Amino acid sequence: MIDISESVMQFLLAFLVAAPLLGAAAALLPAPPGLKGKSPDQAVLRHGVTVTGVILLAAIALALGFDHDHPSRMQATTDISWIRALDVRIHLGVDGVSLPLLVLTALLTFLCALYSYFKLPPGPSPKAFVALLLLLEAGTLATFAVLDLVLFFLAFETVLVPMYFLISRWGGEGRRAAAGKFILYTLLGSVVMLLGLLLIGIKAGTFDMVALATDHGRGLTTSVQVTAVLAIGIGLAVKTPMWPLHSWLPDAHTAAPTVGSVLLAGVLLKMGTYGFVRIALPIAPDGMHTLAPYLAAFAAAGIVYGSLACLALARPGAKGDLKRLIAYSSVGHMGFVLLGIATLTPTGVNGALFANIAHGLITGLLFFLVGALKDRYGTADLDTLAGATGAALYGRAPRLGALLAFAAVASLGLPGLAGFWGEMLALFAAFDPAEGLNRAAYLVFMVLGGLGTLLTAAYLLIVVRRVCMGGPRPAGEPELADVQPYELAAWTPLVALTVLAGLWPAVLLGLTDPAVQQLLAGGTQ
Repeated sequence: MIDISESVMQFLLAFLVAAPLLGAAAALLPAPPGLKGKSPDQAVLRHGVTVTGVILLAAIALALGFDHDHPSRMQATTDISWIRALDVRIHLGVDGVSLPLLVLTALLTFLCALYSYFKLPPGPSPKAFVALLLLLEAGTLATFAVLDLVLFFLAFETVLVPMYFLISRWGGEGRRAAAGKFILYTLLGSVVMLLGLLLIGIKAGTFDMVALATDHGRGLTTSVQVTAVLAIGIGLAVKTPMWPLHSWLPDAHTAAPTVGSVLLAGVLLKMGTYGFVRIALPIAPDGMHTLAPYLAAFAAAGIVYGSLACLALARPGAKGDLKRLIAYSSVGHMGFVLLGIATLTPTGVNGALFANIAHGLITGLLFFLVGALKDRYGTADLDTLAGATGAALYGRAPRLGALLAFAAVASLGLPGLAGFWGEMLALFAAFDPAEGLNRAAYLVFMVLGGLGTLLTAAYLLIVVRRVCMGGPRPAGEPELADVQPYELAAWTPLVALTVLAGLWPAVLLGLTDPAVQQLLAGGTQ
């Protein structure tokens, strides 16, 4: 796009990883006298917006300087020795698979910081809140940028601590139990994943992900590959989350503050599916081929299960929490991502990566909107929001109602919006999976996925009908505030990108396809 030297690109990628850590440390220090503003709290919140804004600009510059003619080649690479005894290296790089996730993470974190500047969730010190937000961003960006298995694990684990405290200290009712369940599930999964990563590194003689991907499993026996993929897959499946390892997610989303839910759904879940594409597919192809049908079966089950759970929550009288409903919808949507990966085809993996980005944009917007509804009504209970005649958002807060309806139809996969392409490509790939996979089984998975899309449309349309439609405002009931300027600023980029990705999918697929083709064939050019 623009000509940026390799040294500047290296700096930009290293800056993306290091800047949030430095910003988190600075957030805990006293603000300089000239920058305090009206209060120290306002100063630290402004600090969060500034740091995340600079990181977003760096991510955009990295995307503009990226060589789009060679997206399968690792670019902006840094490779220096860190722990010589274990041959662990600080190896960073970006290709067409990781670049969209880096930009998505930087964007969502900035929007969350901007939203929090005006609507900070009740809780302890804003200093700690901003520091944890930046630490969460650092771990997530590092996960998508590092190319060493040990560093990947460390970055993967870094996000657990800030998310735990964001839920337990700034969350709502039941936050401590939800945070405890979150950390317990993810830590147990991570321990198993670490064993798989160590098995690969020890047997292959290196932890370098590029070298391992280029070798394409030739230095690992089939039994080692199967064992490693099983262990790594369990850890990644918990984070994704894959049914039946998903039960921590609804509680975490229901209790988390709005920005916590946005980041949890928007970027943290993507770390699991990214691990499958970056590590399992190219490094242990025989192991993935053996276990792919089981992964596809769990994915298809998750699609149907998530949709049925949402339908149960959406029905009148169920006392369903709207945040909980969207959390269960994530189980179904991430099922499509896993199904695409399990086909082991370029079409399926590209669909999975597209669905990753689409889910981050659309579900991030949905959690922002539900958070706004909860602020206005004091609850996210669907029966309370609907009321006897319906909340009638179209009449009481038309812009808020229109945005909620837009996000819902985007989430159900309406053609022309981002949610359509990933699910369509995953189902299309399941119709013709990779050679050697049982096509009859995958046709069943495809049918179950298609059923899931119908059920998704059903529960989302029920939600729109109950929350957005209804009678006029009852006499004596207070006015409902419509979309505020700061909300519009935080939500507009997500709306615009959802439309752009839906109308112009080639922008994203042009980045991912060459990189996916190379990973499936054996490494990175």
